[in-house]
Amino acid sequence: MTRKPDGSWDKSKLPSRHVTEGPSRAPHRSYYYAMGLGTRDIAQPFVGVASCWNEAAPCNTALMRQAHAVSKGVKAAGGTPREFCTITVTDGIAMGHEGMRSSLVSRDCIADSVELTMRGHGYDALVGVAGCDKSLPGMMMAMLRLNVPSVFLYGGSILPGRWQGKDVTVVDVFEGVGMHSAGKMTLEDLCDLETHACPSDGACGGQFTANTMACVSEAIGLALPLSASLPAPYLSRDEYAVASGEAVMRLIESNLRPRDICTRKAFENAAVVVAATGGSTNGGLHLPAMAHECGIEFTLRDVAEIFKRTPYLADLKPGGQFVAKDMGEAGGMPVLLKTLLEGGHIHGDCMTVTGKTIAENLKDVKWRDDQVVIRPVSNPLSPTGGVVGLWGSLAPDGAIVKVAGMTSHRSHRGPARCFEGEDACFAAVEAGDYKDGDVLVIRYEGPKGGPGMREMLSTTAALAGQGRGDKVALITDGRFSGGTRGLCIGHVGPEAQAGGPIALIQDGDIINIDSDAGILDLEVEPEELARRKAAWSPRKTNYNSGAIWKFAQLVGPAHLGATTHPGADGETHIYADL
Repeated sequence: MTRKPDGSWDKSKLPSRHVTEGPSRAPHRSYYYAMGLGTRDIAQPFVGVASCWNEAAPCNTALMRQAHAVSKGVKAAGGTPREFCTITVTDGIAMGHEGMRSSLVSRDCIADSVELTMRGHGYDALVGVAGCDKSLPGMMMAMLRLNVPSVFLYGGSILPGRWQGKDVTVVDVFEGVGMHSAGKMTLEDLCDLETHACPSDGACGGQFTANTMACVSEAIGLALPLSASLPAPYLSRDEYAVASGEAVMRLIESNLRPRDICTRKAFENAAVVVAATGGSTNGGLHLPAMAHECGIEFTLRDVAEIFKRTPYLADLKPGGQFVAKDMGEAGGMPVLLKTLLEGGHIHGDCMTVTGKTIAENLKDVKWRDDQVVIRPVSNPLSPTGGVVGLWGSLAPDGAIVKVAGMTSHRSHRGPARCFEGEDACFAAVEAGDYKDGDVLVIRYEGPKGGPGMREMLSTTAALAGQGRGDKVALITDGRFSGGTRGLCIGHVGPEAQAGGPIALIQDGDIINIDSDAGILDLEVEPEELARRKAAWSPRKTNYNSGAIWKFAQLVGPAHLGATTHPGADGETHIYADL
């Protein structure tokens, strides 16, 4: 898309022509005049500036400021910004109760609501500003679905808290609950810790899901280099917001679209970064969902194959020492990508929103010897990635575990202790009602069976806080927070509600886990499982109307991304070309 010789825009192929051009659109234009736009504003491309601002949690409270800065950049580059908000369900608040059933559902609701706003108003391009776990992939899914020129902007991480001489995050508070229940922390200390752990705006500070997907946004090419690095409170972040607004205008002019950027090789780069940073297991759910939006088959197995051959380089919490602010100060994603590129682990020829390739973006980036957060590929924390895929008789469709920082207890063989949902397991853990060597099985927490595929951070953090995280294993058809550590296996598929083997486990059955070999087996004879399956039936949930019921009717399996619509394979048109 090019400008006319006089500098004005040719809107003949832009979606906004349907709401701004010709005599029949006079009523539509009257609305724009009512909002203070002039004829020149109406003649320019309309850029949707979507943010997930709300006051639910600090992850989102700095997003409106940055969205306004994006609008300044759009205006400076000759566009007309149109700001709007979508929802966020923040996992830190939703965790450990029924509210967590809304979390994964919100990812698709975000993508859907951004799509509907863009479609309904004929916007030509999109800048998405997001700050919490599901809002990042949800916003990027909308970009890939609509395929209009788009730039993603992370709202930034929280500053680390400081307590008793060390940096702390919200995960330390979750683990503090377990320490308190085990008599290892006083109530006074727990209450003091909670007042120091989260000192500012921004998403959780470790390499949990938000920071994992922020790294993905740069690695996959949808975000400007270094834009994910600065913490949310830093007003200098606004410079990246302005630059993102300017960048999207260049993308309109060149007609460079998200699906031109997010090729299969770009998804491979993104998976490499999840593994190299010891990122969240949720990366194994969100990358397939994003790929689904643009017609690329990229399953959990594809992701896991990349994890297996990727060195673990970034020493980040929860398995390591540092937080997102430290990684930014060490050079951020450009330094990590540079060493991965030089080591032959990523594709340098993938295009990005800068209009240049990854390799071109990294041309002048130098290795930093003055930092210890990011290792070079020649000296990794471990030779394989911090996240591992598992398959076997208990998980024919696969499962996933984070092993970052685990030097021992990477395998486990023991008797099953079954719980029909997280609440029952958390109660048992809090009461110390389990034995060393057990394999705690939390089932009926999958996408359909939960419904909503809850995260289990409250339970896993309680185990860690009690000092018994290396004495037991935990498996579930639900999810884990990126803050989970220990031998905790999620996304077990098929899920219990679909009649997967996890539904057929009985107390005392022996389960064998080997994260190094990628094995998750149930040591029960096939004939016995067939007998149990014949007596099995799906469970009735408490969600029989409303948004969560709707999600349960539509959602697919976790190893394919838990998506709720046919994706690009079902398209007969692309919004950007209407």
